[in-house]
Amino acid sequence: MSNLRQRFYIENCPIRGEVVHLEEALHTILQKRDYPQAVQILLGEMLSATALLASTLKIKGRISLQIQAQGTFKWAMAECNHLGEVRALADFEQDPRFEQATDSSTVLAALSQPVLFINIEPEFGERYQGIVPLDQPTLAGCLMQYYDLSAQIPTRIVLASTEERTGGLLIQLLPRNSEEEQQFVDEDLWPRLIMLTQTLKTEELTDLSANEILYRLYNEEDVRLPEVEQLQFGCTCSKDKCINALIQIGVDAVKETLEFQNPIEMDCQFCNTRYEFTAEEALGLFGEHLS
Repeated sequence: MSNLRQRFYIENCPIRGEVVHLEEALHTILQKRDYPQAVQILLGEMLSATALLASTLKIKGRISLQIQAQGTFKWAMAECNHLGEVRALADFEQDPRFEQATDSSTVLAALSQPVLFINIEPEFGERYQGIVPLDQPTLAGCLMQYYDLSAQIPTRIVLASTEERTGGLLIQLLPRNSEEEQQFVDEDLWPRLIMLTQTLKTEELTDLSANEILYRLYNEEDVRLPEVEQLQFGCTCSKDKCINALIQIGVDAVKETLEFQNPIEMDCQFCNTRYEFTAEEALGLFGEHLS
Protein backbone atom coordinates (compact mmCIF):
# COMPACT_ATOMS: atom_id res chain seq x y z
CA MET A 1 0.00 0.00 0.00
CA SER A 2 2.34 2.75 1.21
CA ASN A 3 1.71 5.96 -0.79
CA LEU A 4 -0.28 5.61 -4.00
CA ARG A 5 -3.14 6.91 -6.09
CA GLN A 6 -5.09 4.55 -8.34
CA ARG A 7 -7.32 6.01 -11.01
CA PHE A 8 -10.21 3.95 -12.38
CA TYR A 9 -12.86 4.19 -15.07
CA ILE A 10 -16.12 2.43 -15.76
CA GLU A 11 -15.84 1.28 -19.36
CA ASN A 12 -18.07 3.08 -21.88
CA CYS A 13 -19.51 5.34 -19.19
CA PRO A 14 -18.83 8.98 -18.21
CA ILE A 15 -17.59 7.92 -14.78
CA ARG A 16 -14.12 8.23 -13.31
CA GLY A 17 -12.68 7.78 -9.85
CA GLU A 18 -9.60 7.60 -7.66
CA VAL A 19 -8.47 5.60 -4.67
CA VAL A 20 -5.73 7.06 -2.45
CA HIS A 21 -3.62 5.48 0.27
CA LEU A 22 -1.02 7.33 2.35
CA GLU A 23 1.09 5.64 4.99
CA GLU A 24 4.76 6.67 4.99
CA ALA A 25 3.93 10.26 4.05
CA LEU A 26 1.35 10.48 6.84
CA HIS A 27 3.86 9.11 9.34
CA THR A 28 6.47 11.65 8.23
CA ILE A 29 4.02 14.51 8.72
CA LEU A 30 2.58 13.42 12.06
CA GLN A 31 5.93 12.72 13.69
CA LYS A 32 7.00 16.35 13.25
CA ARG A 33 4.37 17.69 15.66
CA ASP A 34 2.59 16.47 18.78
CA TYR A 35 -1.01 16.25 17.59
CA PRO A 36 -3.94 14.77 19.55
CA GLN A 37 -5.44 11.67 17.95
CA ALA A 38 -8.49 13.49 16.58
CA VAL A 39 -6.34 16.19 14.95
CA GLN A 40 -4.11 13.49 13.45
CA ILE A 41 -7.18 11.88 11.90
CA LEU A 42 -8.43 15.22 10.55
CA LEU A 43 -5.04 15.93 8.96
CA GLY A 44 -5.03 12.43 7.47
CA GLU A 45 -8.43 12.97 5.91
CA MET A 46 -7.36 16.36 4.55
CA LEU A 47 -4.27 14.75 3.00
CA SER A 48 -6.31 12.08 1.26
CA ALA A 49 -8.81 14.69 0.10
CA THR A 50 -6.14 16.92 -1.47
CA ALA A 51 -4.57 13.93 -3.23
CA LEU A 52 -7.99 12.99 -4.62
CA LEU A 53 -8.86 16.53 -5.73
CA ALA A 54 -5.43 17.08 -7.27
CA SER A 55 -6.09 14.13 -9.56
CA THR A 56 -9.08 15.97 -11.06
CA LEU A 57 -6.93 18.90 -12.21
CA LYS A 58 -5.26 18.90 -15.61
CA ILE A 59 -2.67 21.53 -14.75
CA LYS A 60 0.81 21.74 -13.33
CA GLY A 61 0.59 23.28 -9.92
CA ARG A 62 -0.86 22.47 -6.54
CA ILE A 63 -4.14 22.30 -4.69
CA SER A 64 -4.60 22.84 -0.99
CA LEU A 65 -7.38 22.60 1.56
CA GLN A 66 -7.25 25.04 4.44
CA ILE A 67 -9.54 25.17 7.45
CA GLN A 68 -9.62 28.46 9.34
CA ALA A 69 -11.47 28.97 12.60
CA GLN A 70 -11.66 31.12 15.69
CA GLY A 71 -10.77 29.94 19.18
CA THR A 72 -8.36 27.22 20.23
CA PHE A 73 -8.21 25.57 16.80
CA LYS A 74 -6.75 28.20 14.49
CA TRP A 75 -6.09 26.49 11.19
CA ALA A 76 -5.14 23.30 9.39
CA MET A 77 -3.97 22.80 5.84
CA ALA A 78 -3.02 20.00 3.47
CA GLU A 79 -1.51 20.28 0.02
CA CYS A 80 -0.77 18.12 -3.02
CA ASN A 81 0.99 19.11 -6.24
CA HIS A 82 1.04 17.60 -9.73
CA LEU A 83 4.14 15.57 -8.82
CA GLY A 84 2.21 13.73 -6.11
CA GLU A 85 4.02 15.49 -3.27
CA VAL A 86 1.92 16.07 -0.16
CA ARG A 87 2.36 17.98 3.09
CA ALA A 88 0.13 19.12 5.95
CA LEU A 89 0.19 21.18 9.14
CA ALA A 90 -2.16 22.37 11.88
CA ASP A 91 -1.99 25.15 14.48
CA PHE A 92 -4.05 24.89 17.64
CA GLU A 93 -3.99 25.44 21.38
CA GLN A 94 -4.49 22.74 23.96
CA ASP A 95 -8.18 21.93 24.33
CA PRO A 96 -9.72 19.04 26.32
CA ARG A 97 -12.23 18.50 23.53
CA PHE A 98 -9.43 17.64 21.11
CA GLU A 99 -7.57 15.50 23.62
CA GLN A 100 -10.60 13.36 24.40
CA ALA A 101 -11.95 13.03 20.85
CA THR A 102 -11.16 10.01 18.68
CA ASP A 103 -12.58 11.16 15.34
CA SER A 104 -12.39 14.21 13.09
CA SER A 105 -16.10 14.99 13.24
CA THR A 106 -15.72 15.89 16.92
CA VAL A 107 -13.00 18.39 16.03
CA LEU A 108 -15.09 19.88 13.21
CA ALA A 109 -18.10 20.23 15.50
CA ALA A 110 -15.97 22.05 18.09
CA LEU A 111 -14.64 24.68 15.67
CA SER A 112 -15.78 28.28 16.08
CA GLN A 113 -16.80 30.09 12.86
CA PRO A 114 -14.95 27.62 10.61
CA VAL A 115 -14.43 28.07 6.88
CA LEU A 116 -12.86 25.67 4.39
CA PHE A 117 -10.85 27.12 1.50
CA ILE A 118 -9.98 25.21 -1.67
CA ASN A 119 -6.94 26.85 -3.26
CA ILE A 120 -5.80 25.97 -6.77
CA GLU A 121 -2.42 27.42 -7.73
CA PRO A 122 -1.21 26.66 -11.26
CA GLU A 123 2.45 27.21 -12.10
CA PHE A 124 1.29 29.73 -14.68
CA GLY A 125 -1.97 31.60 -14.76
CA GLU A 126 -4.46 32.88 -12.25
CA ARG A 127 -5.03 31.34 -8.85
CA TYR A 128 -8.49 30.18 -7.83
CA GLN A 129 -10.00 30.03 -4.36
CA GLY A 130 -13.28 28.37 -3.48
CA ILE A 131 -14.96 28.93 -0.12
CA VAL A 132 -16.80 25.97 1.37
CA PRO A 133 -19.02 26.20 4.47
CA LEU A 134 -18.07 23.65 7.10
CA ASP A 135 -21.70 22.94 7.90
CA GLN A 136 -21.67 19.18 7.35
CA PRO A 137 -20.68 16.63 10.02
CA THR A 138 -17.69 15.38 7.99
CA LEU A 139 -15.02 16.81 5.72
CA ALA A 140 -16.14 14.47 2.94
CA GLY A 141 -19.70 15.77 3.27
CA CYS A 142 -18.54 19.38 2.94
CA LEU A 143 -16.51 18.61 -0.18
CA MET A 144 -19.35 16.69 -1.80
CA GLN A 145 -21.68 19.61 -1.18
CA TYR A 146 -19.15 21.92 -2.84
CA TYR A 147 -18.95 19.74 -5.96
CA ASP A 148 -22.71 19.30 -6.19
CA LEU A 149 -23.57 23.00 -5.75
CA SER A 150 -20.57 24.97 -6.99
CA ALA A 151 -18.72 22.76 -9.45
CA GLN A 152 -21.99 21.06 -10.47
CA ILE A 153 -20.23 17.74 -10.98
CA PRO A 154 -22.02 14.90 -9.16
CA THR A 155 -19.34 13.56 -6.83
CA ARG A 156 -19.10 11.09 -3.99
CA ILE A 157 -16.14 11.10 -1.61
CA VAL A 158 -15.28 8.73 1.19
CA LEU A 159 -12.43 9.54 3.62
CA ALA A 160 -10.98 7.52 6.47
CA SER A 161 -7.90 7.84 8.61
CA THR A 162 -6.10 6.41 11.61
CA GLU A 163 -2.84 7.51 13.19
CA GLU A 164 -1.05 4.97 10.95
CA ARG A 165 -2.60 5.38 7.51
CA THR A 166 -5.22 7.32 5.60
CA GLY A 167 -7.35 6.49 2.59
CA GLY A 168 -9.86 8.09 0.29
CA LEU A 169 -12.13 7.27 -2.61
CA LEU A 170 -13.65 9.69 -5.12
CA ILE A 171 -16.08 8.90 -7.90
CA GLN A 172 -17.57 11.41 -10.35
CA LEU A 173 -20.25 11.51 -13.01
CA LEU A 174 -18.74 13.52 -15.84
CA PRO A 175 -20.68 15.62 -18.37
CA ARG A 176 -21.84 13.73 -21.45
CA ASN A 177 -20.21 15.07 -24.57
CA SER A 178 -22.80 14.25 -27.21
CA GLU A 179 -26.31 13.02 -27.86
CA GLU A 180 -24.85 9.75 -29.07
CA GLU A 181 -23.02 9.26 -25.77
CA GLN A 182 -26.22 10.10 -23.91
CA GLN A 183 -28.07 7.28 -25.66
CA PHE A 184 -25.63 4.62 -24.50
CA VAL A 185 -25.44 5.68 -20.85
CA ASP A 186 -27.02 3.42 -18.28
CA GLU A 187 -29.18 5.86 -16.32
CA ASP A 188 -29.29 3.49 -13.36
CA LEU A 189 -25.50 3.24 -13.12
CA TRP A 190 -24.79 6.38 -11.10
CA PRO A 191 -27.44 5.71 -8.42
CA ARG A 192 -26.21 2.13 -8.24
CA LEU A 193 -22.59 3.21 -7.80
CA ILE A 194 -23.58 5.67 -5.08
CA MET A 195 -25.28 2.90 -3.12
CA LEU A 196 -22.27 0.61 -3.54
CA THR A 197 -19.83 3.35 -2.51
CA GLN A 198 -21.81 4.02 0.66
CA THR A 199 -21.20 0.44 1.80
CA LEU A 200 -17.43 1.04 2.07
CA LYS A 201 -16.31 0.71 5.68
CA THR A 202 -13.63 2.82 7.35
CA GLU A 203 -11.29 -0.09 8.03
CA GLU A 204 -11.66 -1.31 4.42
CA LEU A 205 -10.63 2.06 3.05
CA THR A 206 -7.54 2.29 5.25
CA ASP A 207 -6.45 -1.37 5.29
CA LEU A 208 -7.31 -2.87 1.90
CA SER A 209 -5.44 -2.37 -1.36
CA ALA A 210 -6.99 -0.21 -4.06
CA ASN A 211 -7.61 -3.23 -6.28
CA GLU A 212 -9.40 -5.11 -3.51
CA ILE A 213 -11.54 -2.10 -2.62
CA LEU A 214 -12.62 -1.63 -6.23
CA TYR A 215 -13.34 -5.34 -6.67
CA ARG A 216 -15.48 -5.48 -3.53
CA LEU A 217 -17.47 -2.42 -4.55
CA TYR A 218 -17.78 -2.64 -8.32
CA ASN A 219 -17.02 -6.24 -9.31
CA GLU A 220 -20.13 -6.36 -11.53
CA GLU A 221 -18.96 -3.32 -13.52
CA ASP A 222 -16.31 -3.17 -16.23
CA VAL A 223 -13.64 -1.30 -14.25
CA ARG A 224 -10.46 -0.17 -16.03
CA LEU A 225 -7.28 0.61 -14.07
CA PRO A 226 -4.51 2.76 -15.55
CA GLU A 227 -1.03 2.58 -14.08
CA VAL A 228 -0.84 3.45 -10.39
CA GLU A 229 0.70 6.80 -9.36
CA GLN A 230 3.14 7.14 -6.48
CA LEU A 231 2.67 9.79 -3.81
CA GLN A 232 5.25 11.06 -1.33
CA PHE A 233 5.90 13.66 1.32
CA GLY A 234 7.42 16.77 -0.21
CA CYS A 235 8.07 20.28 1.05
CA THR A 236 8.34 23.39 -1.10
CA CYS A 237 10.55 25.34 1.28
CA SER A 238 13.95 26.53 0.01
CA LYS A 239 16.73 28.96 0.86
CA ASP A 240 15.69 31.09 -2.12
CA LYS A 241 12.20 31.53 -0.63
CA CYS A 242 13.78 32.57 2.68
CA ILE A 243 15.95 35.08 0.82
CA ASN A 244 12.87 36.53 -0.86
CA ALA A 245 11.14 36.78 2.54
CA LEU A 246 14.08 38.74 3.98
CA ILE A 247 14.13 41.06 0.99
CA GLN A 248 10.41 41.70 1.37
CA ILE A 249 10.66 42.76 5.02
CA GLY A 250 13.44 45.23 4.14
CA VAL A 251 16.92 46.06 5.33
CA ASP A 252 15.80 47.94 8.45
CA ALA A 253 13.81 44.95 9.73
CA VAL A 254 16.75 42.65 8.96
CA LYS A 255 19.13 44.89 10.92
CA GLU A 256 16.72 44.94 13.85
CA THR A 257 16.47 41.14 13.78
CA LEU A 258 20.26 40.79 13.73
CA GLU A 259 20.49 42.73 16.99
CA PHE A 260 18.97 39.83 18.91
CA GLN A 261 19.46 36.91 16.50
CA ASN A 262 22.74 36.44 14.65
CA PRO A 263 22.71 34.41 12.53
CA ILE A 264 19.08 34.84 11.51
CA GLU A 265 17.32 31.47 11.77
CA MET A 266 14.28 30.61 9.68
CA ASP A 267 12.55 27.27 10.32
CA CYS A 268 10.10 25.51 8.00
CA GLN A 269 7.12 24.37 10.05
CA PHE A 270 6.28 21.62 7.57
CA CYS A 271 9.59 19.76 7.45
CA ASN A 272 11.60 21.34 10.32
CA THR A 273 14.42 22.37 7.97
CA ARG A 274 16.38 25.30 9.37
CA TYR A 275 17.90 28.01 7.20
CA GLU A 276 20.55 30.33 8.67
CA PHE A 277 21.83 33.70 7.44
CA THR A 278 24.85 35.35 8.99
CA ALA A 279 24.88 39.13 9.29
CA GLU A 280 27.17 39.32 6.31
CA GLU A 281 24.85 37.13 4.19
CA ALA A 282 21.67 38.93 5.25
CA LEU A 283 23.00 42.45 4.72
CA GLY A 284 24.63 41.38 1.48
CA LEU A 285 21.14 40.83 0.07
CA PHE A 286 20.77 44.61 0.13
CA GLY A 287 24.27 45.40 -1.08
CA GLU A 288 25.39 46.40 2.42
CA HIS A 289 28.40 45.21 4.36
CA LEU A 290 29.36 44.89 8.00
CA SER A 291 30.94 48.05 9.33
